[in-house]
Amino acid sequence: QVQLVESGGGLVQAGGSLRLSCAASGGTFNNYAMGWFRQASGKERECVASISRSGVLTYYADSVKGRFTISRDNAKNTVYLQMNTVRPEDTGVYSCAARQGGRAYYTVDDYAYWGQGTQVTVSS
Repeated sequence: QVQLVESGGGLVQAGGSLRLSCAASGGTFNNYAMGWFRQASGKERECVASISRSGVLTYYADSVKGRFTISRDNAKNTVYLQMNTVRPEDTGVYSCAARQGGRAYYTVDDYAYWGQGTQVTVSS
């Protein structure tokens, strides 16, 4: 059983930057593909970025390409989401997720383990 804990959320002005972290425990981290999902108020949860267990493969939603970067440090059992040039529409609860497998998965149903989430609010 993998436990995931997110940190780094908060309030940021449009155009600013934020880095989210997700610390994993309870499993062999480099066996797991990881994803970052966000859920805005009244909307469905969507994958903004994901990364394969090796870190070689990544996926980004069109809305964040060129602004967000996902990375992982397998020695620290942590996955990161660097968010640059944020926009008000980036506001939402950001959750990390994990599953075993070799690809960069990007749907909610792909993932077995979820963190509690961290709120990101972008002011205009």
